[in-house]
Parts: sequence; C-alpha cells; structure tokens
Amino acid sequence: MNSFVYYSIISLISLFTLKFLLQRWRFRNIPPTPPGLPVIGNLHQLKKPLHRQLHRLSQRYGNMFSLWFGSRLIVVVTSPSAVQECFTTNDIALANRPRLINGKYIGYNYTTISFTSYGDHWRNLRRIMMVEILSTHRLNHFLETRKDEMMRLVRKLAHDSSKGFTKVELKSKFLEMTFNIIMRMVCGKRYLGDDIDAADVEEARKFQAILKELPRLGGANNPGDFFPILRWFDYDNLEKKLKSFSGRVDEFLQGLINRRRNASNTTNTMVDHLLSLQESHPEYYTDQIIKGLILVMIMAGTETSAVTLEWALSCLLNNPKALKKAQQEIDTYTGQERLIEEQDISKLPYLQNVISETMRLHPVVPLLVPREVSKDCTIGGYSVPRNTIVLVNAWAIHRDPQLWSDPTSFKPERFEREGEADKIIPFGMGRRACPGAGLAQRTVGVTLGWLIQCFEWKRTGEEEIDMTEASGITMSKVVPLEAMCKGRHPTISNVFLMKE
Repeated sequence: MNSFVYYSIISLISLFTLKFLLQRWRFRNIPPTPPGLPVIGNLHQLKKPLHRQLHRLSQRYGNMFSLWFGSRLIVVVTSPSAVQECFTTNDIALANRPRLINGKYIGYNYTTISFTSYGDHWRNLRRIMMVEILSTHRLNHFLETRKDEMMRLVRKLAHDSSKGFTKVELKSKFLEMTFNIIMRMVCGKRYLGDDIDAADVEEARKFQAILKELPRLGGANNPGDFFPILRWFDYDNLEKKLKSFSGRVDEFLQGLINRRRNASNTTNTMVDHLLSLQESHPEYYTDQIIKGLILVMIMAGTETSAVTLEWALSCLLNNPKALKKAQQEIDTYTGQERLIEEQDISKLPYLQNVISETMRLHPVVPLLVPREVSKDCTIGGYSVPRNTIVLVNAWAIHRDPQLWSDPTSFKPERFEREGEADKIIPFGMGRRACPGAGLAQRTVGVTLGWLIQCFEWKRTGEEEIDMTEASGITMSKVVPLEAMCKGRHPTISNVFLMKE
C-alpha cells in the first residue's frame, strides 16, 4: 500500500472518529446509549431478530435509548407514553421517512407514499389512497373479489380433506389468496392458481421472488446509508443490485399499466381508475405515480395479511380451547346454513379478540416503519435532534408486563375489557399510520372466520406449533405452518365441492 493511500485511510478514520466524538458532545440529554466503538457506533451489537435484541437493550438502558449506526443517531422507543408523545405532540416532527438508499430505487426516487417526505406530495398521495383506492366505497366494490378468492381457498381445503383429516401446508395458500386479491383489485387479473395460464404464473412467481429480495437490500444491511463515503465506491455492489431490482420491478408494473391502457374493456380496477384520472390530470397522475401506488398496494397488502393469518391459526392450534370457543361463537351466530359475511365480524367479538391477541403477540411489522425527525424535539424528557431515526418497538410494547397481565400468553379474553384494543399499535399511529388497515381487517377477519367455521383443525403431532420468528421487516414464521384439516359441516363442504 503506497503512503498516499495509507495516510488517506488514516485521515478518514480520524475524521469519522472526531465527528463521532463531537456528535456525542453536541447531542447532550439524548436517551442513554450503550457503549459503542469509534466510527461504527453500536452496529456491532445488533443481532437478529432485531426487535428482540432492541428489547434486551431496553431492559438494560431504559424504555427510550439511543444507538449510533455509524454516523446516524437512532432513538428506540418502547414506552407507551413516549409513543403517544411521538404520534400526538410530535406527530408532524416525526412525519418524515429516513432517506435511505432503497427509497431512491425501490421508492421511485422517494416519490411513493411509503418513502416520500411529509408535505404536499405526501398529502396528495394519501388522499388518493384513502379516497380513490381504499375508501369504504372502493372496498365494498371489491367485496365479491375478496369473497371469490377466499372461497377458492376454502374450496381447495375442502377438496383436499374430503376423506378425513389431511395434512395441509398453509403459508403458500394464504400468500396465493392475498396476492390474487390485490392483483385483481389492481388490474382485474388472477396470477396464481391451478387454472391460471402458465406464463402468468411464471410472471407472478418471478415478481414474488423479486419482492423476497427486498429485505436484503437497503436499511441496516446497507453500510452506505450510515457511512456515506462508502457510496463513492458502491460497497458490496449494493447500489448496483438495487438498480437491477428496481428495473425488474418497474418492467413488471409498467406491463400491468400498458395492458390495462390497451385493453378493449374497462373493469374499474385500481389501474383503470387511475388511468381515467390520468386523462383529466396528466401532469400529476403520471405512469411513475401510478406504478408507485401499485407497488405499495402489492408490497403492503400481500404478505402482511397472509402472515397474520398464519400466526392466528398457529396460535389457535396451540390453544385448542380458544379455537373451540371461536367455533361455538360462530355456530351460535350463523348456524350451519350460511357462511359469515364481512358485516358479521362486528357481531363476533371473540373472533375479533383472537385477531387482536394475534396482532399483539405477533405484530407483522414489529418495529413499525421508521420515522425521521424533521426538527429538534423532546420526547419523554429527552432531546431528539433533527435527522434522528426513530424506531418504535411495537413488539416490546405489546409484551410489556406493566401493560399486560401474563404478557407472553395467548389470551383473547383480555380484550373483553374496554380500552384494551387501544393499547396495541399493529398498524402504527398518527399521520403515517398504515392506510390499508381496513382492507387487512376485512380480509383477515372473514378468512379466519371461514377457516374456523368450515373445518376442524389439529396439530400434525403432539408437539406445539413452532412459533420461532424470522428476521426481516415483516415478522413471519421460520417454519411454515402445516396442520391437519377436515371439513366440519358436510353441507358446507359439499357446496364448495359442487361449485368447482
């Protein structure tokens, strides 16, 4: 190594060390920080799954503490009162998203609703999502689409278990159902299933495989987000990989738009509706804006509902008394003559409690979506400087023994007490809470209700279902759920079989 390179490296390390020390001095009265290392800060202390590691650190350093990810200050919140402060008093100050590199490529240069900064553009996107796409009227319009996909799932299970208890793998079935629901809402087309053209199935599988790459690209996995100098060298080719990823995603989404634009018939799908708005307001409803909205729908609406269903049924299989109680409630309310409908869910409190308890113990996004502080503020008596990234550990709050009795046990009955449901935050809070909560609740509520109403369930063996959590932005199960299934009511099962 020549002397110039050697001294350059030493100088850079010295500069980063000096910056690190100055930041520690400048940001006084920030939440407590575990001892870190120069330059890298606390990155070496992170272990997977991250929500559990952050919970362990909170037990030592308090329910608000700080971490240094290289040059970025991170504040982790596990206090319910501090969370309320974040999303009420400081909601505007915390309404931004961190400008991480994945937002540049995955978020169409920070223009999608998930990645864009708080402001007029975000408000426009939010209005489009809530009025044009996810309003009660639009959700009701797609009611039959959701029912059809749920019916296909239940009919397939009825067929497979027509001769008695049969082992079924459920994760892939839930993902197929939720993916088809979203794609039919988006473009009016099913992409997965036995009766789908092989080319469409292959296209959908490729797109799903692309989306599975996302957790590995960006975020804490990208050192360039926390050591900006590394972006000069494209460390580990991550930026190159992100460009390739975004290109493949864009090609798929542009294909959806082009097919609907050239279609001879319009079916009032999400894309059809947005293309009609494009004709009247072409300067705003560009193809890029439409692709960004589609991408958010697919990414946020497919895996989250499927994972929640998998966790819910896993919890019930490990707690057969709760499963029996949910069946009895549904049987009492509907009898054996009909299936429950969306409007019935509000009349089935125990089923709602099962879903709430599932989301308490197994929130799909355990750290919610990160926020970035746009101006200096105070949270929980601590100073939180501008540009700080704030992480809310919903998983830890949902298991806080000061909030919940027997917090690690599955007890749907706890939600019979008024106000308990207000203590869980699976969809976030404030201005940037998940806009798709209504769709998710409808999909999960009816699907789980039908599974409970139509089938007997038991574990494949004496052992309890493995509830080990996988790492990632979305908290799925490490071991996909398999269970023994058979139809409960011959009349219901026969209806499904005859409708094929």
